[in-house]
Amino acid sequence: MKKCIYCGSEIDDNCVIDFCERCGKKVWGGRMFRAIVENMENARRNGDLCNQRVDEVKQSSPSFNR
Repeated sequence: MKKCIYCGSEIDDNCVIDFCERCGKKVWGGRMFRAIVENMENARRNGDLCNQRVDEVKQSSPSFNR
């Protein structure tokens, strides 16, 4: 499982966002949070979303390994 970038609580690995619902609503409010999630899910469905975790990028990118 991946963890929320704000509070560290566990979130589903298939989640399109890297923060939990509670933190997302605190940061952006309920309506904006729902819009963000919906747009991210649509982007993933259309193949427009790069859904790679930062730790995976660090391991695979030579510029991060200096």
